[in-house]
Amino acid sequence: MQLGMIGLGRMGANIVRRIVAAGHSAVGCERHADVLTGLTTELGAGFRGFADLEEFVAALDTPRVVWVMIPAGATGAVIDQLAGLLEPGDIVIDGGNSRYHDDIARAAQLGPLGIHYVDIGTSGGVFGRERGFCLMIGGEVEPVRHIDPLLRAIAPGVTAAPRTPGRTGEPTAAEHGYLHCGPAGAGHFVKMVHNGIEYGAMAAYSEGFNILHKADYGNRAAGEYSAEETPLEHPEYYRYSLDIGEIAEVWRRGSVVASWLLDLTAAQLYADPNLDAFGGRVSDSGEGRWTVDAAVDIGVPAPVLSAALFQRFASRGEAEYADKTLSAMRAAFGGHHELPHAD
Repeated sequence: MQLGMIGLGRMGANIVRRIVAAGHSAVGCERHADVLTGLTTELGAGFRGFADLEEFVAALDTPRVVWVMIPAGATGAVIDQLAGLLEPGDIVIDGGNSRYHDDIARAAQLGPLGIHYVDIGTSGGVFGRERGFCLMIGGEVEPVRHIDPLLRAIAPGVTAAPRTPGRTGEPTAAEHGYLHCGPAGAGHFVKMVHNGIEYGAMAAYSEGFNILHKADYGNRAAGEYSAEETPLEHPEYYRYSLDIGEIAEVWRRGSVVASWLLDLTAAQLYADPNLDAFGGRVSDSGEGRWTVDAAVDIGVPAPVLSAALFQRFASRGEAEYADKTLSAMRAAFGGHHELPHAD
């Protein structure tokens, strides 16, 4: 089977590599000539690349399967272009992190033209080439069924995790690592919540490691506290100089909080114990915000995910004015002076 891929960045290129390795073929569209040249050399007859969108579409077998894997902000314009180039029966896949609202609108836009629209939330990051990509899919039944051979090649496969106790018989698509979640938008809705959970899990690990990092706080001499600080009532309880990297390492083995995310954290801590390579400014690409929006819309409490999102805002200095306001009020009513930032 053939897949057309628009966008050959880290994830797009690795999806192409996986399907070619599985015996399928790929046609790519990418503006960077060096990327096209590199993949052509690497993949040989299994891949052809084009910089021009019209040439790319013309090179695809019908019915065409076009996967768009570019930043969400540019996806709409590309799909608008594709709408004028594709034919009835062709399939457009948005595999990026678009908002599921946009999927519903795009399916409605392409439907009257006879063009099928499929949204695929894609998780796996830079390790997807080796591990496979977890795929969460929205769209009509028939186009999703048509691309099933490609989905199976991209997904991790049944060996990626032990089988859930009680499951018997032929493994389901979900056990292979991909799932048709529902109609247009369902795939990105599920991926959106997946990323919201990711925010919360990352925040929990980070906050826990920070407590461990400060577990030697009781070693400060009594004279080091100022009138602006609450002194420790029992400093003897906080005199542990802990090796955070080794704690992450031991937690990886048999603990309840073991996870791939912890594996990655342990690797970073081993390479850079003080995390000097990072400034602590944490971006958010939209999914966490949309998850919180959805929770508000349908009246579902999500305090952990909301707090994790707001912490990302704070990490980028977005709380600075509020913090200055707090300091101004304390100075005004109590004459309190700010302390210098701790190292």
